[in-house]
Amino acid sequence: MNISQYLTEEHRKCDSVYADVEKMVNEGEWENAEKLFKEFKEKTLLHFQKEEDILFPEFEQKTGIVMGPTQVMRMEHNQARELMERMEEALKNKNKEEFLSLGESLMILIQQHNMKEEQILYPMSDQHLDSEEMVVKMSELGEV
Repeated sequence: MNISQYLTEEHRKCDSVYADVEKMVNEGEWENAEKLFKEFKEKTLLHFQKEEDILFPEFEQKTGIVMGPTQVMRMEHNQARELMERMEEALKNKNKEEFLSLGESLMILIQQHNMKEEQILYPMSDQHLDSEEMVVKMSELGEV
C-alpha cells in the first residue's frame, strides 16, 4: 500500500464517522452524537498527527519544499481543530443549529483540504518518499 492509498482510506473512515454523527444530531440522539463525535475527533487528530509528525517533515526534508503544500496543510489542520472544539461545545449545549452550521464549515474545509492532499501532496509524497516505510511509521501511531 502506498501513502496515497493509506491516507485516502483514513479520510474516508473519518468522513463515514462524521456522517453518522450528523445523523445522530439530526435525530436528537445527543448522547450517541457526543460519543461518535469524540471518535471522529480522535480519528481526525490521529490522522493529522501522522501527517504533521511523520509525513510532512519527511516530505520537506526529501524535497526541500518547506513553504509549500505542507505549510498550507498545517494551517488548515489548525482551522479544523478550532472548528471541532466549537462543535464539541455546541454538542454539549445540544445546539443543533450551531453544530450543523459549524459542521458544514468543517466539511467544506476538509473536503477541499483532502482534495489537495489526495491530488497533489500524497502523489508527490509517493514519488519522493519510500511509501512502504512511511506507511509502517504512520501505522505505528495507531489505526484510524
